[in-house]
Amino acid sequence: MTRHFSRNAKGGEPPSWRLLPSVVALSVAALSACAGRPTGVLEPVAANPSAAQVEMLVTTTRSRAEEPGEMFSGERAQSPTFAEITVSIPPDTARKAGEVAWPRKLPPNAGTDFATVKAAEVDRSAAENWLNTHVRKSPDGSVLVFIHGFNNHFEDAVFRFAQIIHDSGAHSVPVLATWPSRGSLLAYGYDRESTNYTRNAVERLFQYLARDPEVKEVSILAHSMGNWLALESLRQMAIRNDGLPAKFRNVMLAAPDVDVDVFGSQIADMGKQRPRFTLFVSRDDRALAVSRRVWGNVSRLGAIDPEQSPYKEELAANGITVVDLTKVKAGDNLHHTKFAQSPEIVQLIGRRLSSGQTLTDSRLGLGDHIVAATSGAAHTVGTAAGLVVAAPAAIVDQNTRQNYVHHVETLAGPSGGARSKTAACRKESRAGSGHCP
Repeated sequence: MTRHFSRNAKGGEPPSWRLLPSVVALSVAALSACAGRPTGVLEPVAANPSAAQVEMLVTTTRSRAEEPGEMFSGERAQSPTFAEITVSIPPDTARKAGEVAWPRKLPPNAGTDFATVKAAEVDRSAAENWLNTHVRKSPDGSVLVFIHGFNNHFEDAVFRFAQIIHDSGAHSVPVLATWPSRGSLLAYGYDRESTNYTRNAVERLFQYLARDPEVKEVSILAHSMGNWLALESLRQMAIRNDGLPAKFRNVMLAAPDVDVDVFGSQIADMGKQRPRFTLFVSRDDRALAVSRRVWGNVSRLGAIDPEQSPYKEELAANGITVVDLTKVKAGDNLHHTKFAQSPEIVQLIGRRLSSGQTLTDSRLGLGDHIVAATSGAAHTVGTAAGLVVAAPAAIVDQNTRQNYVHHVETLAGPSGGARSKTAACRKESRAGSGHCP
């Protein structure tokens, strides 16, 4: 006899699915009344004389966004694109070190908010000229490449990198290597595959920096899932070139979402001549705890206890410096962004860069924790239950509120009503009204 999944007495869908359309409609309606930060923040505005500026070169495998103020989306492009971006950072009296002062409305107030002064797409030749010009002006000919983590929109990576450069006091020329992240908790698999998709592009960047005689020193700072991309690109380059160039001095791994066993293999493949590695770990990193469950309960590199065997011996044998951030009180509620949001740690990064060597911006909120806890191995009914429970948290928690509609659409696809309300909210957000009608 053929057995069927349990259905109710009237033969309808399981209860959680029958309720889901109503939950979607009610949740979107509730979120419509709630304020959130505007999108489209990369639309250039006039500079403020009292604000500092950070100029950076961007290389990305993201597709172009439909809205000019967003520049690049979370989808994949067929080939890398380049851009020059200048971010204005308000005076220290207007914000705390380690904080990205997101504008509450558009246009931003450059006296109190992070703002974009320049954002222009350029071709490869112009990007190379920009790099050479800025390296020649730098005091030591050094370059810092930043690779963001999971769940980052393009503007997240741009503003976070600008904050790190400014707060660290680093003099290196900033190069942002950004990959296609959809900026959604439920897009973990897509984001992971996007790092694999971007390996060749990042390796080509590394190869160019290795060949450029103007570049005297290269450092790499990667966060979360971006560590996988950084390590794989370095490994690929080392295998191709039979080693890594001596000018690759520093690799700083912040909260790396990397299997500890795989990391050992990657390090071995790089050979004996490799950069000095600094590992930032935090045993209370909740995001990596979720990732560990997803990846078969194998420890993630960014959440190990560096004083325990066998990690202590292996780290020492490979000459890896460890900075344990477990007791640092900074960062998001998941304890996953301490490396960027703790003033002391950001300054430590700057000192390490300046002295010749001593984590995406995550948007996760309270409701995201609930979704992660109920989703398990992405089982649909569990995720639906998580969205139902998360709805009240989304109303009061800004980060959850901004992600919630994405979770719903990923799970069930936007219904007509939900789609129209979502589009309207995004339109209002781009306009900077701060609320949805």
